[in-house]
Amino acid sequence: SSISTMAPKSSTFVTRPRLSKLTYAGQKKLSRLPRRSAIVAFSAEMVYTVAELIRRQQGGAAVVMGALSPRTRNAQVALYQSGDVDYIVATDAIGMGLNMDVDHVAFASTRKFDGFQFRSLTPAELGQVAGRAGRHLNDGTFGVSGEAEPFEQDVIDRLENHHFDSVRVLQWRNRDLDVRSLDTLRKSLGHLPRQEGLTRAQNAADVEALEAICRDESVRNLVASKEDVERVWEACQIPDYRNISPSEHAYLVGRVITFLQTGKGYIPEDWFSQQLAHCDNIEGGIDTLSTRISHVRTWTFIANRSGWLEAPLYWQGRAKEIEDRLSDVLHERLTHRFIDRKTSVLMRRLAKKEGLMSSVEEDGVIAVEGEAVGRIAGLSFVPDPAVAGSETRLLKTAAVQALTAEVSARAKSLSVTADTELKLSRLGFIEWQGHAVGRLAAADARYRPRAEVIADDALAPAERELVRERLQKFADRHLEALIGPLVKLEEAEGLEGLTRGIAYRIAENYGVLAREGVGEDVKQLSQDDRAKLRALGVRFGAFTLFLPALLKPA
Repeated sequence: SSISTMAPKSSTFVTRPRLSKLTYAGQKKLSRLPRRSAIVAFSAEMVYTVAELIRRQQGGAAVVMGALSPRTRNAQVALYQSGDVDYIVATDAIGMGLNMDVDHVAFASTRKFDGFQFRSLTPAELGQVAGRAGRHLNDGTFGVSGEAEPFEQDVIDRLENHHFDSVRVLQWRNRDLDVRSLDTLRKSLGHLPRQEGLTRAQNAADVEALEAICRDESVRNLVASKEDVERVWEACQIPDYRNISPSEHAYLVGRVITFLQTGKGYIPEDWFSQQLAHCDNIEGGIDTLSTRISHVRTWTFIANRSGWLEAPLYWQGRAKEIEDRLSDVLHERLTHRFIDRKTSVLMRRLAKKEGLMSSVEEDGVIAVEGEAVGRIAGLSFVPDPAVAGSETRLLKTAAVQALTAEVSARAKSLSVTADTELKLSRLGFIEWQGHAVGRLAAADARYRPRAEVIADDALAPAERELVRERLQKFADRHLEALIGPLVKLEEAEGLEGLTRGIAYRIAENYGVLAREGVGEDVKQLSQDDRAKLRALGVRFGAFTLFLPALLKPA
């Protein structure tokens, strides 16, 4: 009756009854799961760990995660379907749009992060995934393994008999949009549903991007007509495949809108080519390749928008070519890592023998009994991707003698290095010899951040403190050289009342303060007060109060 209310014109309802039986098989160890099993986890780290274990004990496993491109995901599924491997390790992405011959579904975990919090899966969600076991007339089983606790009887009954709570509320978003202006568009997207059983959907990425665009005056000024608003809304709907941050996605949308609303009205080909070039690199591990694929999928989407590029067919082909090449290489990497029918000789030796010989090569590679197990980057141990995963701690234990000595030597060298050998990256990392050895963290004073050390736990506390002191001195001197006038303005002594308030606001706004809003306060400043602020580097412009020293490129 609820569906009839929501969709009154619907006259026919089709149901698909399950033809096979689904049965709870209890708890089993990962090493004892039956053939043709799907193991479900809810994080990339757990998927990798489980797949590594199955590779060593069962010969190999295919891997499926939502972050994979469709091409890579389908290639992994094909490995399982062809019988090359009898196990597939997946996130709950396995429950959507994948048809496979699975006899048993094992939950390695029953908790997931839903974008807001870690929570247990509902019976309906468990049933969606467990129902992948069995197909057509073939019966299936489900159970738990790994870290998952056995199901309670009530949950088992619900899953076996397919009895789930009804969906009582549907999310709704207005599609009758008012595109006369950006403000009317925002308002129409925020309309509440008028029908019982509906609730307004949470703001999606496109609405968040629109909100950010509306706050950006430089972009707002480019929007005048109804057609402009429609074009802005189309740009806001670029999917956030990259998933870096809402602000970064909004910045990308803003760039696209600016391109479309200025000049020739197209995205410049040199800029678009540069973005694709950043993705056109097949080096790196699984996570690096996955990240590049997520980026290039964004550019593929943009290339397929009508009227956004002067030569869309060329750029569509170029983007697809890069995405396909990255997807194929990622598939190879996954296959090499998780489907290695030779058991790892190194892992077996590490498990059975203590005190193995370890050494550090000139390029920082750490070897145990002649086998490379990782390398030292800066002051940290980075395990070899081919043997990393659940064995990371075991590898470090085997390499501890060489690792401790090398990290200690590097720390001593770093503690006396010159400032010119250190670099502060855009992301706030302090780099030495091309690797991050520290980071800046917020402290009590706005412009005097605290330096923290990024180093392996093999580094002794005393040496870690020497490195921290060295990095702190570098950070203090570096920031003093770049934003010294700003620091002096915030920490200035001898300023009182209104003068100190204006100085603080200029510092709070990073050295540029619009006269609008503080005009009356500025008028009340005496010549002596103005002289004090000028002595601190402040210039009184026609429209802003600013620090000219901060306008330098650095």
